[in-house]
This record gives sequence, structure tokens and C-alpha cells, in this order.
Amino acid sequence: MLSTEPLLQAQEISLRDRQRTLLQDIDLTVSANEIVTIIGPNGAGKSSLLNILLGLRKPTRGKVIRSPELTIGYMPQRLQLNPQMPLTVERFLSLTHHGTLHIEQALEKTGVQGLKKTSMHHLSGGETQRVLLSRALLRQPQLLVLDEPAQGVDITGQSQLYDLIAQLRSELKCGVLMVSHDLHIVMAATDRVICLNQHICCHGHPDKISNHPAYLEMFGHATGTNVAIYTHHHDHSHDVHGDVLDVNDKEGGYLHKKHQDQHHD
Repeated sequence: MLSTEPLLQAQEISLRDRQRTLLQDIDLTVSANEIVTIIGPNGAGKSSLLNILLGLRKPTRGKVIRSPELTIGYMPQRLQLNPQMPLTVERFLSLTHHGTLHIEQALEKTGVQGLKKTSMHHLSGGETQRVLLSRALLRQPQLLVLDEPAQGVDITGQSQLYDLIAQLRSELKCGVLMVSHDLHIVMAATDRVICLNQHICCHGHPDKISNHPAYLEMFGHATGTNVAIYTHHHDHSHDVHGDVLDVNDKEGGYLHKKHQDQHHD
């Protein structure tokens, strides 16, 4: 059973940049032993929301409440390293290692303990993401915040990485907050999906359609238990500033499931 005690709460978060609405009345919670995934298109405000939740940016309105002494492990979206700088995986992790978990243990938890002496510049996309996840684990966090954790990873690797994240949640009993730009592919182990487009368009459990012919054609049986299609019924439009314009009855396309939009206007 999932814990109902929230690790992180966002209450009526709004953000405006000059005349543009970046976020509007966002409410969300993440509890221990829970996986929450925020999805949405580019420009939906995901990065802005994440920065606010991490305390890196102040909202125009609203507040973020964190449990006392909350420990967060953060996995960034991108890693930029000087290609001229020789840097092994072990050295890379030691640069930011201020936690209680040994580097070897963190690498073992993500299945890349054999890469400790490997150059960071020689890692594949999937290996890089696992090393970044290892770094997030070093402080033995109560909350893992993962920004596009499957970026640069092929479909098979995504399935394995999502499965690993679910395993870590179960093992560490931590909360997990993930962010993705993909409106369709999310992990089936996610407890809640939040669709963001400046405001929360809809939220709920990901659809389990692993037996759908179109799904099997795209992903095959191997990923069927780890990745699911999440779609939503979006019944309104936005202007260039992100504000809601009108209400229309729009179908979600070939693979869709109707969800009641929930607004906090």
C-alpha cells in the first residue's frame, strides 16, 4: 500500500514571464513509495515546474511544501562534459559524492559496476543514464527527481531502465518524480501520470494496452509489461500565451481513452 504522507506538495503554483503564462494553478503531491510522471509537449512548462519544485526558481504565486529534512536525488536531463577532459565514471561520481552510499554500491544498484574505470566519453546512451541515476542515489534520497531519464536510450533500453526505476522505488521505498516530453510512452509502473500544458490537463493511471495490435507492432512483447500508452481527451485550446481559449470536442486519435479534464482556473 502506498504511503499517504506527502514528501513534496505544490499548491496553486503559477508562473508568468512578462506577459506569458508558463504555469497556471498547479497542484500536485508526491508521496513515499509512489511514482509520479509528468508528461507534456515541448514548451509545456515541465522544466519550469521542476525548477520550482527543486527550489531553483520562485513561482509568481503559490508555494511548495517539502517534508522536514527531505533528501532529494536529482538526475538531470543533459550531461555536458568537456571532451578534452579525461574523466572516468568513478572520478565523475566522486566530484559530487557527499552522501552515505559508496560509489561501488550505487553503481551496483544500477547494474553498471563494471564501468567504474571507463571513460565517461566512451559510454553509450543507456550507460550514461545509469551512471547519472547512480549519482542520484549516492545520498540515499527519500525522493528521486528524474528529468527525461530515458533520453538517448533505445526502446529496449527504455524498458529496462523503467523497470530498474520501479525496482529502486520498491527497494528504497522512496518517492519518484519523473518528467518526460513524450505524450504517449510512459512506464506501466507509474502510479500517476500528470499531463501538463501550462496547466494540468488531466491526470490518472496509465492505460494498460499491452495486448493492443498497434502497441505490439510498435514495441513488441518484450516491453509490454514495462511501457504503456497514455493518452488523454483534451477538450480545449491555448493561445500563444498558454491561456485556455475555448472548449471543443476533440478525439485523441487512433489510440485514445477519454479522460475528464481537470482545471484549477
